[in-house]
Amino acid sequence: MTESKSSLEDKVHGLRIDRSSSTGKSSRPWLVFLVIAVIAGPSLFAGYWFFLSGRGVVEVEAVVVRIATPQALESTVLEGTGYVVARRQTTVSSKTTGRVATVYVEEGMLVENNQLLATLDDSRQQTTLELALAQVEEIRASIDEIDVRIKQSQLDLERVNQLVVEAMVSQDEVDQTRLRLDGFVAQKQRLEKSVDVAQKNVTLREQELEDTNIRAPFKGVVIAKAAQPGEMISPVSAGGGFTRTGICTIVDMDSIEVQVDVNEKYINRVSPGQPATVTLVSYPETQLPAQVIAIIPTADRARSTVRVRIAFLERDSRVLPDMAVKVSFFEEGTTLVSNEDTPLGADVPQTAVVVEDGQHYVWLIEQDTIHRKSVEVLTRTPTGLTRLVNDFERGARVVRNLSELDFSKFESGMRVKIAN
Repeated sequence: MTESKSSLEDKVHGLRIDRSSSTGKSSRPWLVFLVIAVIAGPSLFAGYWFFLSGRGVVEVEAVVVRIATPQALESTVLEGTGYVVARRQTTVSSKTTGRVATVYVEEGMLVENNQLLATLDDSRQQTTLELALAQVEEIRASIDEIDVRIKQSQLDLERVNQLVVEAMVSQDEVDQTRLRLDGFVAQKQRLEKSVDVAQKNVTLREQELEDTNIRAPFKGVVIAKAAQPGEMISPVSAGGGFTRTGICTIVDMDSIEVQVDVNEKYINRVSPGQPATVTLVSYPETQLPAQVIAIIPTADRARSTVRVRIAFLERDSRVLPDMAVKVSFFEEGTTLVSNEDTPLGADVPQTAVVVEDGQHYVWLIEQDTIHRKSVEVLTRTPTGLTRLVNDFERGARVVRNLSELDFSKFESGMRVKIAN
């Protein structure tokens, strides 16, 4: 019985798992991994950080934006502000008072010298002209009647003269016949003078009729339309504000010049014939060559200024009356550089400008990041650069080699590496 019990315990003991041996064997690999992690961990972390930080960094070429300026700026002796004015500008009116029938012009139209601008109601003038013509015809009819009487008187005189020879009539009757003939001749002469007077009256009425046609006094551009059909117009201003004094205002664009009020302290720096450039405030990138015409010989006591007239040396269709301008006066003998064809701006390589949906833009470099910047292209310079509207700080840099890069993946604020 005792032996059977011990044999049973031996069998049960044989079924137990030896955990001490299994635990020792399984812990050794974990220990190896732990040692490797401690040794290689810093290197792996550094490599992983370098990989993450290097993602998106593109190497680009940078170019400094070149600001284009005229060569004559170094010789500037004075700068001032003024306005564009037209020496020939007029409000076209009528010679007579009348009602506007038709207006043929609108603002912005180019009109030629003597071109018809408007017409007035001419019914009264037409009637008076017809009356004058009728008077001429009446006088001419009277002349025809007198001619018949003169012819009859001449025949009577011939007959009486013959009868005098035959002693059938007295000399007194001959004299009366001759006087009657002379009277008819005098009447004819008076009527002929009346025809001349009546004809001059016709000419006057024709001129009055023509005066209902309002014409341009010179070639120019209509800048204002002042009257409409149906309104009354008069060359003399009438009270109440119901009568217009003009049809339109015309400006001769060839007479445009600049007037600048120069402080009297600096007027000694300006002289007739002096070179200058005019910069339109509306187009600050464009400078137009100009020249001083004259210095008005009077000063404004209240403002302590002297007015200077300046002429444009080149015609520019963008110059309009009453535009504000900036004027730079240069030293005598300075050769002005016209930049009408290549206006002032910022020059960059053609490869620095890209187009997307019709919009031009560049990638501006700020330290080690890039930012997208919209630009306006002006022209192509003779050297092959693209001239942009100057909206850059001096020293600004842009990405030069966009044609070699996949710039579609660029984002504002993206880090880049500048190539040496």
